[in-house]
Amino acid sequence: MNPFIYPQASRIAGVDEVGRGPLVGAVVTAAVILDPARPIVGLADSKKLSEKRRQALYDEIKVKALSWSLGRAEPEEIDQLNILHATMLAMQRAVAGLSLVPDLVLIDGNRCPSLPMPSQAVVKGDSLVAEISAASILAKVTRDREMGELDLLFPEYGFAQHKGYPTALHLQRLTQHGATPHHRRSFAPVRNALLDAQMRVASAASGS
Repeated sequence: MNPFIYPQASRIAGVDEVGRGPLVGAVVTAAVILDPARPIVGLADSKKLSEKRRQALYDEIKVKALSWSLGRAEPEEIDQLNILHATMLAMQRAVAGLSLVPDLVLIDGNRCPSLPMPSQAVVKGDSLVAEISAASILAKVTRDREMGELDLLFPEYGFAQHKGYPTALHLQRLTQHGATPHHRRSFAPVRNALLDAQMRVASAASGS
């Protein structure tokens, strides 16, 4: 299906998110309006690109795009709203942050946040729509860098390696060290780790 259901749209923004699945950190979104006069070669789903290629495209997108913006929802908001609603909020923030108002917003996935302009969800849009591909690259590079910074603060968790996703290593370290202030407490593995820590404290206090 052709995603461009509004043929009159001349200023199209693509939106994508990174970080719905991890146990730690914000969910990060990006919105990008590309410049037809300054094409960017090699745009693709960020997950299918090498880290080096993503970094290069990240810099090129920020220079060549007509407008770009990042949005986010923090772990506390994720815990309060749930991950789906927090992701929709982060997408709204990304679109609101654009310096130009788009005629149409194309969202990766199967649902759209409430926006003040026409929007359409595009399944696998990060592989099909250049604007969404660009947004996925900005969001992923941004969040990966944040995980690198978190790794410096909490090296025992291996955040730079697993990027906060619930890998065997992350779950092991979560059990060993408990949750950081940046973990999402509403996610089951984190909630269980907190309960285990409380039980250990209570057991130690009772002398059993």
